[in-house]
Amino acid sequence: MSHNPIRPWRNIERRKCRQIRVGNVLVGGDAPIAVQTMTNTPTEDAAATIAQIKACAEAGADIVRVSCPTEESTAAFRQIARESPVPLVADIHFHYKRGVEAADAGAACLRINPGNIGSEARVREVVAAARANGCSIRIGVNGGSLERHLLEKYGEPCPDAMVESALDHARILDDLGFHDYKISVKASDMFLTVAAYQLLAEATDAPLHLGITEAGGLRTGTVKSSIGMGSLLWAGIGDTIRVSLSADPVEEVKVGYEMLKSLGLRTRGVNIVACPSCARQGFDVISTVEILEQRLAHISEPISLSIIGCVVNGPGEAALTDLGFTGGGKDAGKMFVNGRADHNVSNADMVEHIVKLVEQRAEAMRAAREAEEGVPAE
Repeated sequence: MSHNPIRPWRNIERRKCRQIRVGNVLVGGDAPIAVQTMTNTPTEDAAATIAQIKACAEAGADIVRVSCPTEESTAAFRQIARESPVPLVADIHFHYKRGVEAADAGAACLRINPGNIGSEARVREVVAAARANGCSIRIGVNGGSLERHLLEKYGEPCPDAMVESALDHARILDDLGFHDYKISVKASDMFLTVAAYQLLAEATDAPLHLGITEAGGLRTGTVKSSIGMGSLLWAGIGDTIRVSLSADPVEEVKVGYEMLKSLGLRTRGVNIVACPSCARQGFDVISTVEILEQRLAHISEPISLSIIGCVVNGPGEAALTDLGFTGGGKDAGKMFVNGRADHNVSNADMVEHIVKLVEQRAEAMRAAREAEEGVPAE
């Protein structure tokens, strides 16, 4: 739950659901909403896949999905799972044996599509392998691969068809006494996706994995995903998310975190509040923010930073952030610390000075956390 007693209009009441485990990551219940992405390297190339997983984890991915379409890929998956810093979901389509192999090879979760996996007997085999290896399962319904009988019944992919598919498959798992599953009902149509999730949220207490599938490139996909997934998250629906972009998986992670940060559902890294800039600006706001985003990308501690071009809105925004810089005259501006005006900084020194202050603050937060947890600081 995102709870703010001072500003109640910002509160989000999360949908109540049961909790499952994906490796060491809790999903559902009161656990933080997990950010996922998916590798796009050939899974058979274990070294390349491991490198991409580590880059995604560095960006903040809690869980990474890896496609396992072939016997060679599930063979490589064993090494990949062993070296991965985060739990892995094995993506299984068409061939149920890949699911059995992936579970045995160290997958923390198996993603199966009821429209593709085949008969109930095959699902039983996959469930048995999942249970034996402590795997959870994601029931992944996709608007583009619904079962034929549902398309005949409803005429086209629609919210009712997608939810019926999901619940039919969930019933199979429930009948087998397997309840460690989450569900997704994704489509490339944003309206269809949102409506399906709204229906599903009322129909089950399983955790829900959100996504707008095949959303598009970095800009269009980010906008589409933010509108669709953002509206669901704002309504309290969703326990884990994946932003599907035709872009580097690291970008998916960044967008996912920004989405959650903007809703107050997760805090990670530096949250930069910046003005769009205008003729009043005392420095080049746009290029400064671009540089700071790059220079501060390695910071994982939640720190708010305002970069405002002039004194019209600068002091007010800085009063609400941990650190702030407001443009002034004579090639200098005012640095704010903990919401209060603190000292002047020249525009020429501004970027290096801000980076230094953010890094110092992050280090102090890290040391305080380690002291609280009883872990010695490095």
